Amino acid sequence: MALTTERYRSNDISEVTMKRKRSDEENEKKSPRKLAGAAVLQASVTAALYRALFEEWAESGYAALRMERIAARAGVGKAALYRRWKSKRDFVYEAVERTATAITPFPNTGSLAEDVLAITRSFAIVLRHPLVRRILPDLHAERARSDELDELVVRVGQDRRSQGLALIERAVERGELSKATDREMALDFLIAPLYWAIIVQRRKLNAKEIDGIAATVTISIRNMTR
Repeated sequence: MALTTERYRSNDISEVTMKRKRSDEENEKKSPRKLAGAAVLQASVTAALYRALFEEWAESGYAALRMERIAARAGVGKAALYRRWKSKRDFVYEAVERTATAITPFPNTGSLAEDVLAITRSFAIVLRHPLVRRILPDLHAERARSDELDELVVRVGQDRRSQGLALIERAVERGELSKATDREMALDFLIAPLYWAIIVQRRKLNAKEIDGIAATVTISIRNMTR
């Protein structure tokens, strides 16, 4: 009797999963109006696929990522995934770029020290996330093995450095930094100490240590002149 009950439960779960996949796909194909023949892509499904991607990546590494496993983890059919991205590379590029830009925007507080403090605290939260702690090392390791993710790292890096440069230039305009400030070195140093401590050394920093890193970065940037 127990075995029979378990079999029914398993069948029920499978049936619910299949219904959800069909529902997601059908809902995406429905639209109150025609959009040049394209299906309407639900934001909730896209968000679920992003989460599934990062969870799979953290568990298995980039090289072992499989589109069908990501779709299964998100609880949708493969059609919902391929309707958005033609390949794993396209999927990863979009997910990383959009997420990286959204979760750690650079502030404009009107003060170099406060800007650096806000950035350091914000990045500390992100870098301490379990998924990020696993994905970032694998991302750079994969880049060293092949050039498939090279453009992604470059593009995200350029976006970050352009925001950081704007921060530095505002500090120069306010007179907080010298016009002779070495911009490239300052940008290199802005997040490097925090990244080294959390990702490379895997240290569990407390609030005082994080704020101390921010203060050290601010003092160092003030002395970076060419």
